[in-house]
Amino acid sequence: QVQLVESGGGLVQPGGSLRLSCAASGTIGSINGMGWYRQAPGKQRELVAIIADGGTSNYADSVKGRFTISRDNAKNTVHLQMNSLKPEDTAVYYCNAEIRLFWGTPRDYWGQGTQVTVSS
Repeated sequence: QVQLVESGGGLVQPGGSLRLSCAASGTIGSINGMGWYRQAPGKQRELVAIIADGGTSNYADSVKGRFTISRDNAKNTVHLQMNSLKPEDTAVYYCNAEIRLFWGTPRDYWGQGTQVTVSS
């Protein structure tokens, strides 16, 4: 089985920074794309940033220039450095990964989510 665990969320004032981390563990054969999504109360879950196994990344327009996604393939981890945070960034952030188990077919896995609150 595969499990994704997020960490690094918390309360921060506007203009501050946070670094989210997500570690995948279990019977992993390989990990393709990894990414971060977020969901605010009463709203749909939205894509924040994604990164391919080769390092190519893409971002939502609302976070370009402020957030940076990175990954460590040797440790099966993905990170999201969030700078210049705004109140509208407040949400539960979820880690997502496309993982192929040994002799299996690639499928999406999700973490439990970590709360990010930006408020003064």
